[in-house]
Amino acid sequence: MIDSYEFGRIVINGKRYDSDLIVFSDKVRSGWWRKEGHRLHVEDLKEVLEVKPEVLVVGTGYSGLMTVPPETRKYIESEGIELMAQKTTEACETFNRLVKSRKVVAALHLTC
Repeated sequence: MIDSYEFGRIVINGKRYDSDLIVFSDKVRSGWWRKEGHRLHVEDLKEVLEVKPEVLVVGTGYSGLMTVPPETRKYIESEGIELMAQKTTEACETFNRLVKSRKVVAALHLTC
């Protein structure tokens, strides 16, 4: 569960993180880097695709500056994964709500 989020900082299960990350049901991968910082590509989500979640929640940053291009969205959805892109504050709330009943992964940009 995500305990709290504010610009540049997130707390998950009592542990603080200060860099972008991917939250799985059983682990957190911190230090998540993307091919292009504010544009999400399929190759940025290799680990996510391997676990085949029902839902991928993408936190696009505090102000929502990270984009999910149509080709990335199309590929993710073609894999049978529902994609929800939201500002990171909302994405954290969505993840916490969905993790109770669905196989969900969150890929979160913590700044911008």
